[in-house]
Amino acid sequence: MENIRREFPLLDTCVYLNTASSGLLSKSLVDWRYKHDQAFFEKGSGMKVKAIMDLIPETRNTVAQFLNCRITNVALTPNFSLGMNLLLDGLNKKHKVLLLENDYPSVNWPFEQREFAVDYVKIDEHLEEEIYKKVKSGKVSILAFSVVQWLNGVQIDLDFLKDLKREFPNLYIIADGTQFLGTKDFDFDASAIDVLGTSTYKWLLSGYGNGFFLFKDRAKELFSVKSVGFNSVNGDMSKKEKIEFVKHLEPGHLDTFNFGSLKFSLNSLTSIGIKKIEEQNRQLRKKAMQELDDLGLLKEFVLRRKQHGNILNIRGDEKCFQHLTNNNIICAQRGNGIRLSFHFYNNENDIDALINALKTTV
Repeated sequence: MENIRREFPLLDTCVYLNTASSGLLSKSLVDWRYKHDQAFFEKGSGMKVKAIMDLIPETRNTVAQFLNCRITNVALTPNFSLGMNLLLDGLNKKHKVLLLENDYPSVNWPFEQREFAVDYVKIDEHLEEEIYKKVKSGKVSILAFSVVQWLNGVQIDLDFLKDLKREFPNLYIIADGTQFLGTKDFDFDASAIDVLGTSTYKWLLSGYGNGFFLFKDRAKELFSVKSVGFNSVNGDMSKKEKIEFVKHLEPGHLDTFNFGSLKFSLNSLTSIGIKKIEEQNRQLRKKAMQELDDLGLLKEFVLRRKQHGNILNIRGDEKCFQHLTNNNIICAQRGNGIRLSFHFYNNENDIDALINALKTTV
């Protein structure tokens, strides 16, 4: 992994613990982006038309392979929020929706804004148990959540979801993978999730302006999406009455610069090895949790849970945050604490630097 760090020069100038806000661009990706736009600059529409015809389908295929999803069930969207809103405009209001308290606004707000009947579960050590109780009550038809919570890194138990789906096969599960995908190996088709959406500028290191949604076949029957445009038919006007489901989420042209960046980054992560990335993240998370627990900075319920993401929220005020900033540690204030996020390009020296800085302020 040390060789990989050379792809991210910012790591030479600071301790970057803020991938949960924005992932870093690699030197190789920046080179690709320059060449892409240089070709557009030099060749104009000739280059762009060919890129749209070649690069967009290639990106869709790369996403499908990376997460094991049927290519016809992959929709490319500029971000998670836009895709989620388009979907919910096509969802019948009869559905009873279960959400998590204080989940990411782009998950909860679209349901709340459209006045669906919603209920909530608190995010704590009993999260899965409480979800089960709510679903068993028979008053829930859709469960929607972020796989990893943006405020504190709590990760829902994916095996629990499989058990839940086996017992309640008519339940639809909609998930936001923005703080999850890219951190661990994940097989969409083998999962219990029916709809999985994500923005890709965080852990997938693809920059802004690109994202995607994945669907199980049964999930496509859940929505009657009305959004449509020229790109929905790929320029073939004869297909207006035969638009594929995922193309309702792609009514306008997709930017080859942004989606080419996604393809490039997914291929880079694949070449590194997603299982290798997962193991590096596991080791970093384990060391960080042990060290931060020794300082008494983690909440007890986080330590009691079996699964956790790459995000940790520690006790800390404005003074502590400024102290970390002054020590060249890049992190973020979220909720009532300080959010730290580790990715495979971090190393144990980064954690040591963090702990040493904290020891002089806590």
